[in-house]
Amino acid sequence: MFSDYVKLGNEHILDPNGYDHILFVATLCVFYSLDQWKKILILVTAFTLGHTLTLALSALNIVQISPALVEILIPITIIITAVSNIYAVKNKTETSRHVIINYIIPLGFGLIHGLGFSNYFKAIIGESESVIMPLFAFNIGVETGQIVIVFMVMMAGYFLVNILKLKKHIWTISVSSIAIIISVFLLLGKLN
Repeated sequence: MFSDYVKLGNEHILDPNGYDHILFVATLCVFYSLDQWKKILILVTAFTLGHTLTLALSALNIVQISPALVEILIPITIIITAVSNIYAVKNKTETSRHVIINYIIPLGFGLIHGLGFSNYFKAIIGESESVIMPLFAFNIGVETGQIVIVFMVMMAGYFLVNILKLKKHIWTISVSSIAIIISVFLLLGKLN
């Protein structure tokens, strides 16, 4: 049973139909290089803390927010993160960006994304007596999925920047711009 929930969490984050989660994690870490793995770890941990908290609160029926509102907020989080990446590259503001992006924004956006996971999670556990074990296992699955996404983005960035000699700022701006375009279309679809 535990492994089933881990698998479901992993499949949920890596599901191509749930590309908004993949896009957010990719946009969150594309700014960094492989040698900045400690910063990436802090970034992903802050996001994890945020979505774990709201996933738990929602699963326990302590917090309930309209799924339609959450579906609107998720693309907005991607757009803000991507714009922040572009702004930081253009203005060379990595130092000040570190505190804001690595702690505050991923934690806050994690809260929103956790609510996005919560409807799916509630549907799979049904009226289970205890949500603690399924919640813990599901979250492990989500986290392993996020690690896969981070690894893929970091490897793609390493290959393009270090092997093919693409400028790092072009890689960051390109991925961030694509994220903005996709998220705007996603947002417009949710508003209609």
